[in-house]
Parts: sequence; C-alpha cells; structure tokens
Amino acid sequence: MNLHHLSHFRESSAEKMRKHGVFSTPRFFLDVYCLRPGQAQTPHAHPDADKVYVGLEGSPRVQVDGEEAALPPGAAVHCPAASRHGVHNPGPGDARVLVFMTPNPGKP
Repeated sequence: MNLHHLSHFRESSAEKMRKHGVFSTPRFFLDVYCLRPGQAQTPHAHPDADKVYVGLEGSPRVQVDGEEAALPPGAAVHCPAASRHGVHNPGPGDARVLVFMTPNPGKP
C-alpha cells in the first residue's frame, strides 16, 4: 500500500509556488501546492484534462473561466477540460491546495 500523509507536504519556496507530487500515473496525478503570500499559478487550460482544487490551509483563491472564488479549507472546485483556471494566494499567511487531475498530460 502506498500511503502518504498530506500534512507532510508543506515545504514552500520563496521563488515560486511549490508543487509536491503525492501520486502520479499515466491516468492521474495528485499534488499539494504550497503558496506563500503573493504567489500564483498562471491561469492556463488543459484541452483534455479535468482538474479539481481542494483548499487545505490558508486563504487561497481560484479562478475558472474568469470567475474567482475563495477556496477555504475543505472547499473544492472542479475545472472542466478546456477551462482556463489557476490559483493564487493573496495572503496574509501561507496556503496549501490539494490538486487532482486526470488524465495526466505529463505522462504518455
């Protein structure tokens, strides 16, 4: 059994948002993103992949196709394939976001 505790994925970087890979297969990935105040994932789209963001900690905000909403701990948002999406942390503290995407475009 491949068991991971999400609480262990919390290291951030002063330079940019930090992505921690939890699981990855050709069919999906599960990451924890750690964002310091002011850090962001540039809005982008995946033509053939759905993504889900889940708030774990802090006060991140998520954008999907021009709409923006808070992503408090325990909240989730679905980004359908081809939607333009991204996440950012306006602060004041650090933020952590669980990210699930399928299929995994980084794998053959």
